[in-house]
This record gives sequence, C-alpha cells and structure tokens, in this order.
Amino acid sequence: MTHENEAVEAARVVAAEWQQVLAYGKDLVDPAVPRAAYAQPRLRELHPAVSHGTLFLSRCTKLPGSFVPVVYGKVEGGFQVTAQGVGSLGEVDTVEEAFALVVANLPEGCGPAVIGTADDVPG
Repeated sequence: MTHENEAVEAARVVAAEWQQVLAYGKDLVDPAVPRAAYAQPRLRELHPAVSHGTLFLSRCTKLPGSFVPVVYGKVEGGFQVTAQGVGSLGEVDTVEEAFALVVANLPEGCGPAVIGTADDVPG
C-alpha cells in the first residue's frame, strides 16, 4: 500500500470510528465530550476510543496507541487535562476549554492518525 493509500485508509477508519463514538449514549460517555473534541479540526483527525466513560484520542488506529492529552471530568465540576509523562496540564470549567487545551498541547508534528500502532507513528 502506498503512503497516499495508507493516509486515505486511515482517514476512512478514523471517520467511521468517530461516527460510532458520536452516536454513543450517556451509558458509555457524556455525549458533550466527543462532540466538543470533534469540533476541533485537529482532534477530528485522531482515532477516538472510549473506555470507562473517558474519550481517548490516538495518533494511530491500533493498540498500543499513541495517545494525546486526555480530558477527565471532575466530580466537583469542570475538567482536568492530563498528559502521559507530564501529569496535569490544567483545570478548566468547560469541556470546550478542555479540548482547546488538548490542541495547545499536541505533540510536535502531530498530524492525522496513521494505520498501525504507536511504533508506526512518525517522529
């Protein structure tokens, strides 16, 4: 498969997964969370997955993933944004602010998700 074909396939896989995640009910994730992430064009290119009510975004389509900062809802309200290996990037009041903080802290060269695992992510 050529690089161009891989990019087209990755975009197809990511778009299909987003459609599923955006259709999830409250029993899996607060619907406002994936909608807010999807509203950010750079995050829309990443592979979404939901686990334990949390939305995770990966730079690749398979596990192990290459995850970008994660947004967690706080019990007392608001959201915390955390990055692996860094810890907390900050706390904000709205989910929209949280995903803006994720975008501001994307890894250097973060582009659309690629087919494969974390080992296949450039850089």
